[in-house]
Amino acid sequence: MPGDEMMLDPDEFAQTMRDIERARMPFGKYGPDNFPPHGTPLYDLPLEYLQWFSEKGFPNGRIGELLEIIYHIKADGSEEVFGPMRQRAGGRARLRPERNKRFRFPE
Repeated sequence: MPGDEMMLDPDEFAQTMRDIERARMPFGKYGPDNFPPHGTPLYDLPLEYLQWFSEKGFPNGRIGELLEIIYHIKADGSEEVFGPMRQRAGGRARLRPERNKRFRFPE
C-alpha cells in the first residue's frame, strides 16, 4: 500500500526516543569542551543550530539521524515531546554562561 514505508514500528520509535534522551552533543559549539562533562543533550540544542546542520548536512551515523529527527520535531512545533525528558534530567540545559548578578553602584 502507498505510504506504508512511512509507518514506524512502535518498538523502533520507542528506542529512538530513548536514544534521543540519552544522547549528548559530542562535538562543536555545544560539545563537551564548552559544556562539560558530556555536552548538551541533543533535545536541548537550539533550532537555529539544527537548521544550520539541515542546510550544510547532518553528520554521518546515528548522531546525524537523531539530530535530523530532533530538527524536524522542533521545526514542526512539537518540541513539547521533550518535556518529560527535561523533567527527568532536572530541567532545560543552560546554554549561556551564568551572568554575574552582583551590581556595584557608585556611592
